[in-house]
Amino acid sequence: MKKQFVFIVLLLNLSILSSQIKAQSFSVESILSYPFPSELVSSSGGSKIAWAMNEKGLRNVYVAEGPDFTPRKLTAYTKDDGQEISSLSISPDGKWIVFVRGGDHGSREASVPVQAAFDPLGAKVQVVSIPFDGGKPIVLAEADYPEISPNSEKVSFIKGGQVWSAAINGSAPAKALFYARGSIGSVRWSPDGSKLAFVSSRGDHSFIGIYTNDETPINWILPSFSRDASPRWSPDGQKLAFIRTPGSGGAPDSIFARKHQPWAIWTADIAAGTGEQIWKAPETLEGSFPSTEGGTNLMWAKAERIVFVSFQDSWPHLYSIPAKGGKELLLSPGNYMVEHIKLSPDGNSLIFAANTGKDKFDLDRRHIGKVSIDQPGIEILTQGNGIESNPVFTGDQNTIAYLSSTAQRPVLPAVMNANGKFHRVLCEDLIPADFPQKQLVSPKHITFKAPDGQTVYGQLFEPKNRSSAKRPAIVYVHGGPQRQMLLGWHFMDYYSIDYALNQYLTSLGFTVLSVNYRLGIGYGFKFQKAINAGALGASEYQDVKAAGEWLAAQPGIDPERIGIYGGSYGGFLVALALGKDSKLFAAGVDIHGVNNRFSGANSSSRALAPDAELAEQAMIRSSPVSYLDTWTSPTLIIHADDDRNVSFSQSVDLARRFEDKKFAFEYLAIPDDTHHWMKFNNALKVSEVTADFLRRKLMKR
Repeated sequence: MKKQFVFIVLLLNLSILSSQIKAQSFSVESILSYPFPSELVSSSGGSKIAWAMNEKGLRNVYVAEGPDFTPRKLTAYTKDDGQEISSLSISPDGKWIVFVRGGDHGSREASVPVQAAFDPLGAKVQVVSIPFDGGKPIVLAEADYPEISPNSEKVSFIKGGQVWSAAINGSAPAKALFYARGSIGSVRWSPDGSKLAFVSSRGDHSFIGIYTNDETPINWILPSFSRDASPRWSPDGQKLAFIRTPGSGGAPDSIFARKHQPWAIWTADIAAGTGEQIWKAPETLEGSFPSTEGGTNLMWAKAERIVFVSFQDSWPHLYSIPAKGGKELLLSPGNYMVEHIKLSPDGNSLIFAANTGKDKFDLDRRHIGKVSIDQPGIEILTQGNGIESNPVFTGDQNTIAYLSSTAQRPVLPAVMNANGKFHRVLCEDLIPADFPQKQLVSPKHITFKAPDGQTVYGQLFEPKNRSSAKRPAIVYVHGGPQRQMLLGWHFMDYYSIDYALNQYLTSLGFTVLSVNYRLGIGYGFKFQKAINAGALGASEYQDVKAAGEWLAAQPGIDPERIGIYGGSYGGFLVALALGKDSKLFAAGVDIHGVNNRFSGANSSSRALAPDAELAEQAMIRSSPVSYLDTWTSPTLIIHADDDRNVSFSQSVDLARRFEDKKFAFEYLAIPDDTHHWMKFNNALKVSEVTADFLRRKLMKR
């Protein structure tokens, strides 16, 4: 009987293993082999568009032109060398493409070269131009942030914190355009190309200046003790609009107190040297400076109206005001957010992405919307189960280009008529033959409650072939934290990789819950601006723990085999989960997370705050390293040592503490790459190692 029993168990185990292998019939590399577009732009006239495309680390510029919009690869970079393409633009005459190659523009050190490919000669950050019709790329300078002049003949850019310029065709060498104190940025050509507006950042304050020529002194616009930013020319080039916020300083204040962050819109008459405040944000928490994509998104439109984004009604919405000042007009009323906002070439309307539509689950999607600058009420141009983002008008306004994805198909460029008809996806032929599109699942929108009653949102990935046996499960925690995971492929490169990994883990037989915890975008002000969060209490961790408990309560889930992984801010929450609740989370992967919130907290201003001692205690309680005594779950730490978002020292410190406690852990340290896995092979390695660790620790043999 005993031998017969062992034989039956062996057959059962083989059957389970066979079903797992059958269900999981693709590799991590195959699901990460998709092309990924970014930097979608259009020309100011005609019907030309361009975008950057990342094909397994080979980053190149693609272009297309109406009416057929046949994609054409313009550059020929053939190495996975970690050199991103950013600041893509088309010259006003449509003859030139300008872009930056190199750097890490999602970090605090955007213009520093990335050495992820270990180039013995060293990597560079370069401004490059190339004819739209094709030709050899021309390196204009080692610099960043290019702006093409209105006559399409020159390009300005930032080099060493100052403004330089060069001929767009490379016929003359780059030269310094002018000198000004401070670090220069936000350069904008006047409509006629005769002047340049710029921001000079000077520590605790910033000025807006205007450069005309070598003989004319720089014109400083209404200098004050404030921070002035976002200069925007009026259509006739006679005035500037800009954002004014207070300079730093003042008496030490409470760290815990939730205070209004003031901001206002000013205009200035260039010739007269006069100006005035035309609008001031409401002095409420919701009226604070908006922490949304693009910030205030200030734009000077036609019809003498200025448009901007404000959070003042508890959602990031579009508003407009008369250029002479007056009451703001809410353009996009409703319980949804707007982002990726662009002004039409004629200045009369705006297009954007919004998490709203006919389906109630559009809360976790993006669709393209359109609105007039002076008439409330939006028109949603795309519908259905897809994700549409980053729209741009073509110069002739006959077409809208955008990024499109579904739950199964990764992000690709697409076009539609300006009225939202006749949609067409581009570049589908670039999806590799072995990409497992038909094997991917559609995540489901779910909600559950945190212990304090907060509604938490998530997307649930369930295996297609589910047996009667209880399955292991994984909680995925996004970074940011001002991000939102969606019911389909994400339009941000970093999160498209994580979405792919969630699909791969599902194919292995895991149920995966991607949790949109408080502090994230898409669910209103109170959700995004949660109290006692981050270093002051980590209240958002309740949502992560609630996600694990929700999974543990599901009938098909084995509560003893729930894992967790996440990167950046998600890595911080993963570390908290493993330190505080190892009994719930059986294993986890902490990818470049902040493990010590108390590190570097003793600045002089914080030390003098009236509640400094309470804040210090909160930081200790909010730090994963405070819970090493209860941290028992197997852990994998991953970090790249040129990380410019989260210091590599955060993982070095955690590893040292583990070693001191004789706590065994696994690790993956990556030399010279950044927070964003600029090299495809590194992104692949991170995903493979993460999946293998979770499989080994949570899957029964």
